[in-house]
Amino acid sequence: MNNDLFQQARSAYARRDYEGALAAYTQCLQDAGSPLAPGEAGQLYHQIGNCLVKLKNHGEAIQAYTQATADAAYDACGAVNYNLGMAYAALHDYEDAVKHFEVAVSDAKYDAAYKAYAGMGSALLKLGKSAEAGVAFREAALDEANPDPTKALLNLGVCFMALDRPSDAVASYESALQFDMAPDTRNKLYANLGQAYVACGQMQKAAAAFEEAIADKTYFLSDSASVDYQRAVAAVAQGTAEITQVIAPVSAGADMSGLDVAADGSAMYVDQDPYGDAQSDPYYYADPYAQAGPYGAVPGGDDRFFNASDEELEQWSRGLAKQDRKRRNVGLKILLVIVLLVLALFGAAAFLYTQGWGYPSQETVVRQLFADPENAASSVFSKEVGAESAASMVEPVVQDADPNIDGMDRSMSDSTVYVTAKTAEGGEVQYKVSLVRDLIGWKVSSVELYFASQN
Repeated sequence: MNNDLFQQARSAYARRDYEGALAAYTQCLQDAGSPLAPGEAGQLYHQIGNCLVKLKNHGEAIQAYTQATADAAYDACGAVNYNLGMAYAALHDYEDAVKHFEVAVSDAKYDAAYKAYAGMGSALLKLGKSAEAGVAFREAALDEANPDPTKALLNLGVCFMALDRPSDAVASYESALQFDMAPDTRNKLYANLGQAYVACGQMQKAAAAFEEAIADKTYFLSDSASVDYQRAVAAVAQGTAEITQVIAPVSAGADMSGLDVAADGSAMYVDQDPYGDAQSDPYYYADPYAQAGPYGAVPGGDDRFFNASDEELEQWSRGLAKQDRKRRNVGLKILLVIVLLVLALFGAAAFLYTQGWGYPSQETVVRQLFADPENAASSVFSKEVGAESAASMVEPVVQDADPNIDGMDRSMSDSTVYVTAKTAEGGEVQYKVSLVRDLIGWKVSSVELYFASQN
């Protein structure tokens, strides 16, 4: 192999000149004057694949990585198959992604199996295979080579919530708290922990977790998390923080999004390069603490989710887990359960109404207004607002199909929404939109420009 040309390619890659690196690696591969030694063709195809990934050409990257695996003398099977899995995931081909992640973890010489397990878990979640994903995330968390199991533990908790096993989700989330992490990750972790506590009926702990999530005022709870937060606060205020566990199933709208599982299917790439010029993704690492966590769990303890067998997870996934059922008076018990559920739903609906929730929601009405200000004026404004007043108020409203909701103040009868809309020229305009209750929904009562510096 032409070593001078190879070093030029590596230098270009290090400078992030990926097109130059690609050209140099390709030239090195095709240089008839410098024959390739065993394994060098696989090495070059591996590097070519890395360049193509950086250039967002995943299809050709897959072809290059496949050529690398064809070189039996190239001793990096696990690393190349991990990159193949990530490339397939970027193309939304999660079935093939899982296959290559499985090959990667089967390579005994591959020293970063936790990355392949994490990628496998993300792909399996995309395929709706929560139990299998949980197995993969658990392996990633338990891998001693993993410098920071935080993301794997958070995603494992997501899987347990999807399997209706909130107590195991709590154990997973609490175990993740022993590690340092970015503030936004920690906030999301506490929000997910709060929802798991609600599903377990531990409302006092749930309220504390939600408050941790929003303490720095940079994180906004999802709609489902906001509902659970209000439920927890109400239960604590009424003195029923622990009693509610008998009627607190996993919320159908629970936040089931994890980390590294992008909604658009995009994958986070980590170049696998045994020759030292790879760039790894950041990890947040800290030594584990010996004391109990803030919610009573001892990090590193004998948590149930570490001992759950793969067969058990499969049974939960397919709904085959057996439960003891009393067989007498079945009809009466079913009727009693239905009555209790109806009462619980009625109480929940009444509580949500007092907290400002409705249909359509404030956000829906505001987005309808900004999507088409002129035509929406007749439908989104309260009947107490005259047509001329409505037309006058929408005149300065910038049309924006996806305005940013900066904040919201709710009450039972009126709400205020703070909105930032983008102009066609790329500028931003802020508004204060006031709404009033309209039966179970909301209508706009006023729209005005809002200057944060003056408020």
